[in-house]
Amino acid sequence: MENFPTPKVVVSRCLEFEEVRYNGAVIPDKAVQRMQNHVEFIPVCPEVEIGLGVPRDVIRVVRGEEERLVQPKTGEDLTEKMSEFSVDFFDHLPDVDGFLMKNRSPTCGVQDVKVYQSEGNSQVVGKTAGFFAKEIISRHGGLAIEEEGRLKNFTLRHHFLTKLFTLAGFREVKRKNTTHALQQFHADNKYLFMAYHPGTLKKMGQVVANHNHNNFEEVIRYYEHLLHALMQKPAKASAHINVCQHIAGYFKKELTKAEKESFSDLLDQYRDEKVPLSAVISVLNCWSARFQSSYLIKQTYFNPYPSDLLEISDSGKGRAYS
Repeated sequence: MENFPTPKVVVSRCLEFEEVRYNGAVIPDKAVQRMQNHVEFIPVCPEVEIGLGVPRDVIRVVRGEEERLVQPKTGEDLTEKMSEFSVDFFDHLPDVDGFLMKNRSPTCGVQDVKVYQSEGNSQVVGKTAGFFAKEIISRHGGLAIEEEGRLKNFTLRHHFLTKLFTLAGFREVKRKNTTHALQQFHADNKYLFMAYHPGTLKKMGQVVANHNHNNFEEVIRYYEHLLHALMQKPAKASAHINVCQHIAGYFKKELTKAEKESFSDLLDQYRDEKVPLSAVISVLNCWSARFQSSYLIKQTYFNPYPSDLLEISDSGKGRAYS
């Protein structure tokens, strides 16, 4: 069985952990349930942490010279309290790999948080990120950051989990602090990184080669910068097809004509969104085992995260498969 690192993830405490929502509820979430056996969660509820009770009156982001966080019923401005808590929280936060936040929350929502005209005017005049989420993006924008509602989409969920476990693996590289660990990490992730961006993969390879003989701290820092840039957005279907064709090329002398044609048809079905990427990868994985390709067997592209986290269901919003 594949050994995966254990990602560290900051999560909204109302997602499965405690009854801390403004209405006193806890939100059941399948993604969190599935991840609990594989992830070290760090639950947080910024609203409770600044002294708001459970249940509590709603709070809002309102427009002014600057956006403010207020409690309309009392008129209390919570902006400074939230800012102080956020700074203190992140100043004492250990190295983490990602964040899973409650969507549309005025504190935790990463996007689509309603901005109101004023405390007394319920007209929505824009969208923003929550006050706590803004600090996440400012300090840790390169990490795996997502909202629980968006994980109902397969493409976004697959990207989040892939990025999360990849970054956890890279955190292990930094802990080992050796060139060999970095070289092994880069080699094992070659095809995964190619699916995200071949050009950036090439730059990362040059950093690992270190022809300029930079010290390791400089190498790892620049490599991390490129890794974050590489995985900023989900890989495209066309890129996956390119990678799968590359991998299939390893077996061109061993496969029969019928097998090659069947695989080409399968790629066409994936391109037309008739089958998921996992169906294509499964074939390549079987060929790697069948022909005993030790290099390919170690590629994270086949299993970027634990298999029991794989679920091909989709909300229907956006692409069904990736």
